[in-house]
Amino acid sequence: MGSLETKKQIVAEMVEKFNSAKSVIVTDYRGLNVAEVTELRKKLREAGVDYRVVKNTLLKIAAKEAGIEGTEEYFQGPTAVAFGLTDAVAPAQVLSKFAKDHKNLEIKGGILEGKLIGLDEVKALADLPPREVLLAKVASCFQAPMVGLVNVLQGPIRKLGYALEEVRKLKEAQA
Repeated sequence: MGSLETKKQIVAEMVEKFNSAKSVIVTDYRGLNVAEVTELRKKLREAGVDYRVVKNTLLKIAAKEAGIEGTEEYFQGPTAVAFGLTDAVAPAQVLSKFAKDHKNLEIKGGILEGKLIGLDEVKALADLPPREVLLAKVASCFQAPMVGLVNVLQGPIRKLGYALEEVRKLKEAQA
């Protein structure tokens, strides 16, 4: 690793990422070959996730400066961190799916909105539907009462229309 200035710059960048990321997933990539790491990076990049290999000592300092406690157990051995900057679920989903096909990738845990989460919580996060699906479900919940209200409000108008049609038929029959 380079000079002290370079290390300070990396720590500052990691603090910024810890503070701005919606989620951070910590992995041990030991045993993955170059092609597998390249494939993983590509999938993460496509999902809008920043994946970095950083020295554990620098990650520990950055986490502490960002106010995240208890990360020591995560930052041991070969460590890479995935920062979900726009979507909290994307890093967990991509990494969990990749880990199923590549047993050498180990998910150590993560940080969700500044709080440490274990492997079980990372898996639960990965099982959530994509953000767009959740938003569609919420929108349909808002839409259902409105559709019902529209139908209720149209009822009297519909009945008036039926009544006027009956009056017209009666007039025609009398004529």
